[in-house]
Amino acid sequence: MNNNQLLSNYYSEHRDEMVNFIAVRINDVDEAQDMVQDIFLRLLRGHSLISPQTLPCLVYTMARHSVADYFRRRRVYEEYEHHITKSADSIGEMESLINARQLMERMERSLARLPKACCEIYRLHVYDGMKVNEIAKQLSLPYKQVENRLGQARKSVRQQLKACV
Repeated sequence: MNNNQLLSNYYSEHRDEMVNFIAVRINDVDEAQDMVQDIFLRLLRGHSLISPQTLPCLVYTMARHSVADYFRRRRVYEEYEHHITKSADSIGEMESLINARQLMERMERSLARLPKACCEIYRLHVYDGMKVNEIAKQLSLPYKQVENRLGQARKSVRQQLKACV
């Protein structure tokens, strides 16, 4: 018996069983039917040798992987959906996102005008969340010097952003 006949027979005999196996795990019969069909289509398109002994294990392994992929995709979708609804409930919020982007660009331009040492300290503090003492240790600078440069950078950025706003 060739692969196509073997798969066709197995699909006919075990399709409902496979749908139930998946549907119990994902609580969606329609999606489970689609997943079972996809599994058998992948097997039909594949060129590997399948025997009657290995087919059940292969099908159930593919079903478990499909269920895991389903939940992985669903989690990403839910995170993305949550982010979109949270950040863009109204047109006004979308405008604020655009304004935030413009503000960020303005801040980057003001950072570019700072002396390199001040800019580096400011970035470490704001973007990396490092504290003054951590920055001082990392850059091998005295604490007070880091504190003063951070203060200068903040003051300069604040002035540039005030002009923008």
